[in-house]
Amino acid sequence: MLGLPDSVRACLFDLDGVLTQTAAVHAAAWKEMFDAYLRERSERTGELFMAFEPVADYDTYVDGKPRADGTRSFLQSRGIALPEGSADDKTEAETVHGLGNRKNEIVLRRLREAGVAVFPGSLRYLRATGAAGLRRAVVSSSTNTHAVLVAAGIVDDFDACIDGGIAERDGLKGKPGPDTYLAAARALDVVPAQAAVFEDALAGVEAGRAGGFGFVVGVDRVGQRDALRELGADIVVNDLADLLDQP
Repeated sequence: MLGLPDSVRACLFDLDGVLTQTAAVHAAAWKEMFDAYLRERSERTGELFMAFEPVADYDTYVDGKPRADGTRSFLQSRGIALPEGSADDKTEAETVHGLGNRKNEIVLRRLREAGVAVFPGSLRYLRATGAAGLRRAVVSSSTNTHAVLVAAGIVDDFDACIDGGIAERDGLKGKPGPDTYLAAARALDVVPAQAAVFEDALAGVEAGRAGGFGFVVGVDRVGQRDALRELGADIVVNDLADLLDQP
């Protein structure tokens, strides 16, 4: 009893906030990075300092997006235009990629200090899908996906992994575009109509709907139930284990 249509043959899981309790780590890292940059910029230019909001700004501008897209999106919301730079920019570079790399450095430090926890209900559901013979992929914009899966002890639960590194290598657009989820479906040898997408990010639910997937599950961790529904989730649950009780 997985709470999925009978036509579903594969499950495509977002990582942060759906499987692992790393969304809070990412939100805190974005805040630490942006607040430090905005404070320094304010002191240098005289612009008003406005702190990064770890809920509103995170959900609206960065959640579920590739790092550079999230960085650029938030800066644009504050009327700040920076050079793009390149993926190998140093963390002190005042570029989109430089700031993104600062954030990534903070995430890795926080993960080393605090480790990675899996939502217990998500682990139960993940193992249930495997027992039912469904193929499974993890789809994340993070370039640290493999390291997180290893640290969380679930790396062997997946048949495929589409992460930020693969997206960059293959020129896949980030969420809300459906490219990464479509790549995961191809990797599992199923058509989108045979796959279910599991997402907590608004941009991720948009991606699932845009890709024509057979079922989109919204996971509401932060009180976004209505928004997840409006953007295309077929069902919204508080935890993946709730699906085990669905008819």
